[in-house]
Amino acid sequence: QVQLVESGGGLVQPGGSLRLSCAASGFQFGVNAMAWYRQAPGKGRELVARISLGGVTTYSDSVKGRFTISRNNDKDTVYLQMKGLKHEDTAVYYCNRFPIWIPWGQGTQVTVST
Repeated sequence: QVQLVESGGGLVQPGGSLRLSCAASGFQFGVNAMAWYRQAPGKGRELVARISLGGVTTYSDSVKGRFTISRNNDKDTVYLQMKGLKHEDTAVYYCNRFPIWIPWGQGTQVTVST
């Protein structure tokens, strides 16, 4: 069964940090590029960061220099380290295969607020 389970979200103050995790199962994780997406209230889903099979990373301009995507192929897990969080980073964060999606997980809520 193909499954993505995101975790690690929460409430954090501006300038704070969070580390998100996404555990994948049911497909060959190690031969797929993976990505993190987010969806803020009233907005569409946005590609935040992606990582290739070999670990090459790409970021959206809005998070470049603050977020780091990584992967552990032994654990079938992809991570998103977020630092310097801003109010506008508030969203539900999802991971998925890139570029061809599989069924989405439930996501993890990140709220940046004082």
